[in-house]
Amino acid sequence: MGTAAMRATVYLDPELHKALRLKAIETSQSLSKLVNDAIKEALAEDAEDIEAFEKRVKEPLISYDAMLKRLKKNGRI
Repeated sequence: MGTAAMRATVYLDPELHKALRLKAIETSQSLSKLVNDAIKEALAEDAEDIEAFEKRVKEPLISYDAMLKRLKKNGRI
């Protein structure tokens, strides 16, 4: 962590907490590092999704029914 860490209280499902503790032991990493890495990954995925959406915002819309017909016509379903 590049800057001073902030403290937060997070309530985890007991089974998730157990799995996280075991992973921390297996990988010689702290719980905090594992949680921080998971959050960074989730936020990066969100940023990729937003970027992809913004690139396609001007594409024409197609209805669900039209898409199903197109898939059937092309032998996809």
